[in-house]
Amino acid sequence: MMALANRSSPLLVGVAALLFLAGTVAERGRRAASDLITPLRAPLGLAALAFLAWCLVSLAWSPFPALWGRVLSEFLPTLAAAAILARLAPARLPPWALPLGAGLLAAACLFIAASLALGLAPQAWLGQRVALFMFNRPLLTVVLLAGPIAAFLALRGHRLAAVILLGVAALAILRSISGAAILGLLAGAVMFAVGRLAPRSMALALAALTLGLAFALAPVEGDILHRLMPEAAHERLTQSSSRARVAIAQSFGAAVAQAPWIGSGYGMGLHFAEVPASQALEPEMRAMLAVGHPHNSFLQIWAELGFVGAALAALVAFLALRAAAALPRLLFASALGLLGAAVAVMFVEHGAWQGWWTAGLGAAITWLRGAACAKPPYESAHESEDARA
Repeated sequence: MMALANRSSPLLVGVAALLFLAGTVAERGRRAASDLITPLRAPLGLAALAFLAWCLVSLAWSPFPALWGRVLSEFLPTLAAAAILARLAPARLPPWALPLGAGLLAAACLFIAASLALGLAPQAWLGQRVALFMFNRPLLTVVLLAGPIAAFLALRGHRLAAVILLGVAALAILRSISGAAILGLLAGAVMFAVGRLAPRSMALALAALTLGLAFALAPVEGDILHRLMPEAAHERLTQSSSRARVAIAQSFGAAVAQAPWIGSGYGMGLHFAEVPASQALEPEMRAMLAVGHPHNSFLQIWAELGFVGAALAALVAFLALRAAAALPRLLFASALGLLGAAVAVMFVEHGAWQGWWTAGLGAAITWLRGAACAKPPYESAHESEDARA
């Protein structure tokens, strides 16, 4: 659906969550509520609730209280749907879900690759917008989904199908103009290899370092790139507007310095040039703030929610990494691959609260947890029981 309509994932994840919720209620009655509430009492759940609570608290000093409603109306419902899906779906996936999901993902990748090879002629025939960047969101969704679904296939004994799926996904991504998708593909592949080949403690340390640097360097990203990025690199990245991106990162980083502790309020990206923290900046910097977001989710969290919000978001990320550390080796490597791909994309692309990205992450986590819950056909019953324990 994302290949045909690149904003459809929040709706699809919402419908899927409602269906699984209805099925769980029909199956378990009132006990279904415990399936959703119990994870919120764990450290990861409490940290996530604390982060969301800080988002709401930050509205108290928001200079444009009408803006947050538009952001929350997209982000919170999609986040709730993604959480419900990731919690309820994995243990309830029917046997045909995996081949259907893998087949549709492969078909979507082939459709995208063929459309690009034909100069978007299929989109013209369908009466859609003809622009190469229209596949950027679908391909970023592919970056998230391909690894977990391929790992699920491999665990079910379908290793050739897993390789084919990864191959067609890479084909579509490398054929596109999405630099963020290509970066996510490379980062995910590197982190998967680390998780698969390196000692688990070393892989965890590298993943934790990656997360830590993503949060710590976000406020100074623009200044670092301005000083270190050579002119030749800008010339090679003309299509990615690298000069403008560096200037945008510098401007948002300067705004962070004006309100470092509590930020300027959740959802202020659309009017960040008018918030109090930006008034002390030079006019050319304020002009760059008008783009709406810094193309770096970590920097956006800093700018809108300050150090407190960034610390809470980092806590959520590190606790999620700790949970991934207990997975079997292949799924652990797949989780690190998903982490690497997501962090790479978030550091260079889109706003932090966009529903399509939240939906894609929720779907990827659902498939990863589905693989963890499934009983591989080659396991004995005793081994399967030990794995679940």
